Amino acid sequence: MTVRMELSRIFIRELKDLQFIELQEIDGERSFPIAIGLPEAQAIERRLKGLEPPRPQTHDLLAATIAALGGSLEHIVIHDLSDNTFYARLVVRHNGREIEIDSRPSDAIALGVASNVPIFVEEKVLEAASSEEPT
Repeated sequence: MTVRMELSRIFIRELKDLQFIELQEIDGERSFPIAIGLPEAQAIERRLKGLEPPRPQTHDLLAATIAALGGSLEHIVIHDLSDNTFYARLVVRHNGREIEIDSRPSDAIALGVASNVPIFVEEKVLEAASSEEPT
């Protein structure tokens, strides 16, 4: 079973290697952070603010490629957590079928933020990663 989540916060500390995003359960109290790199955090922040970079970034290239090939990004699924590493998939619809593409969560979220696609997390991942206290 998957649970619908939303990006609730982004923490950017430019002098640090690791940045954090936080996902919050839409119809609940659980949330959890994901450590990401600075370029991905900046890409997510730009997309949230609606800022267009002067040249396409990697996430823009992937979005354009999916669209040019006749696909559409349907949603993102964070499906596993192993050794403190999250694993995600992009779910793309193409010619009436769903195609799952392996992705880092940070890349998937950076791609999905601009398109406003839903983020889902497998219950087992949410249980392992979440805190029961609202943040």
